[in-house]
Amino acid sequence: MHTFQKIGRAPVTLVIPALAVLLVVFGVPTVQLFLESLNAPNFSLQNYSSFLGQYANIRVLLQTLEISAVATIICLLVGYPTAYLISTASKRARMVLIVLVVIPYLTSGLARTYSWVVILGDNGLLNSVLIDMGLISSPLPLIYNRAAVYVGMVHIMLPMMILPLVSVMLGINTSLIAAAKSMGAKPSTAFWRVYFPLSMPGVRSGTLLVFVICLGFYITPAALGGLGDAMLSTFIASQLATGFNMGAVSASSFVLLAIAVVMLSVFGLNLSGTQDSAPKVKKGWSERLGLLRPVKRYLNELSVGSRSKRWSKMLYQAQGDGGWSRLVAGLILTLVISFLLFPEIVVIIMSFSDDATLQFPPSGFSLQWYASFFSDEAWYGAAWTSVKIGLAVAALSTALGTLAAYGLSRIAPQIRGWITMAILAPITIPVIVVGVASYFGLVNLGIIGTETGIVLAHTIGAISYVVVIVSATLANFDTRLEQAAKSMGARPFTAFIRITLPLIRPGIIGGALFAFIHSFDEVVITSLVSGYSVRTLPLKMWENIRNEIDPTVAAVASLLTLLPILWMIALYVTWWRSRSSSQNIAIEATA
Repeated sequence: MHTFQKIGRAPVTLVIPALAVLLVVFGVPTVQLFLESLNAPNFSLQNYSSFLGQYANIRVLLQTLEISAVATIICLLVGYPTAYLISTASKRARMVLIVLVVIPYLTSGLARTYSWVVILGDNGLLNSVLIDMGLISSPLPLIYNRAAVYVGMVHIMLPMMILPLVSVMLGINTSLIAAAKSMGAKPSTAFWRVYFPLSMPGVRSGTLLVFVICLGFYITPAALGGLGDAMLSTFIASQLATGFNMGAVSASSFVLLAIAVVMLSVFGLNLSGTQDSAPKVKKGWSERLGLLRPVKRYLNELSVGSRSKRWSKMLYQAQGDGGWSRLVAGLILTLVISFLLFPEIVVIIMSFSDDATLQFPPSGFSLQWYASFFSDEAWYGAAWTSVKIGLAVAALSTALGTLAAYGLSRIAPQIRGWITMAILAPITIPVIVVGVASYFGLVNLGIIGTETGIVLAHTIGAISYVVVIVSATLANFDTRLEQAAKSMGARPFTAFIRITLPLIRPGIIGGALFAFIHSFDEVVITSLVSGYSVRTLPLKMWENIRNEIDPTVAAVASLLTLLPILWMIALYVTWWRSRSSSQNIAIEATA
């Protein structure tokens, strides 16, 4: 008990266990990786000059930047209006729309990539429909090209763009827009001069997250793209699998890491969801050119009369006449939500096919592919391995992440920022770099190719999710409840167990679920550290997608698609129960 009181007075000690795992598995190996790229102890730039001196490497690097940038721009162009419409919807409709966006976000990325394989393939849904309608006589090349890569990447990353935007937009004070309109500003002017600048933190966070994560994409370009659509992550993975030239692998990894670090350092990443209190008004080009100012002033004076009449008319005009705007808004939301959910629905329907190959619509319904999954030891054995690893990762990362989040909430803001940045590094840099560094770390520990090693490799990323979710819960925690309990004689440990822990339990459970999902769906890091001796379900799926389109994969993908619904139900039940318990705890603490 005396030890816990000391820890309470030095909360940074609560973060040490999480940092220790992070340093051993990721931090120290990253430094080792950097030294390897410099040919330590001789220290030279030969590996970097060799990488930059080959035209093929430069082409792959530029191609990676191009694909990531285009996918990010598409996500922003689609995600911003979608997030705006979600944030301006009624409370009940907003919750439904957010759930419909979150469900694809929680669905396995490998399952979503597979869904596009069966939709865009030569015998897939689109070509089959077009041939049956007589519009084409032979299948169109819809897959194994750059367009298919963009479709798959945007489908996976779009929720990650929408959710930060919605979070920021919900915090915008809409009275500022109303004030701008009341002073004569047009709706478009009020939006661009007031609303859009206030939403920039969400734009910046979403754009940076999507771009940096796209830099490390490996599965989607390999499954949907052609030979000319390879990205640098694919190049690094092939280097590690074939040549084992760690100097070249290290140099390639650090080139990719350097791009991500530069982007994050220059533009910054705001995960708090806050925005500036007032937007910065930028001067237009006409205001910068002094010769146009008199002309602009004269035209403004001529339009004063008509603008005042239009403003007074709009001021007293009855609201609710925007039928067309509501129709367009509904159409946009329907298209985006359909784009996010339709592939999963197609795979679920096709998984019940009684044909020897996948067809849509199925000629008949059967459970043969589900029976194949549960009767084939290779499939259910891989699934059981993933479940065991996921549960171990969830338990370890939840314990370490909760302690770290609790300690960070009581640390000075300056130190907290640096520690948080270090903890979030595994999920904010390209995953292929994390995989290569983890490979080094597990080799140092002598546990490469073991389930323990995979658990540790998954835990460094899972801790990041737990810290983010539990920290968000602690941000809304009223510390006066703890102080009230202590003032009535409760020890610090008792106050934490009886007051703090029950109130933050929904965040802890949510963090555990995200940690399990992160581990259960992981394929890139697992493929690098498994050593071909441990086969998880994602690895089994990836092998079948690459080598043979076994219809059993459709059954597995449909099961993985249904899992997020179970996660959402579990989170809702936890949140609902916490509402009544938090009220009782608050009454007991203040009684």
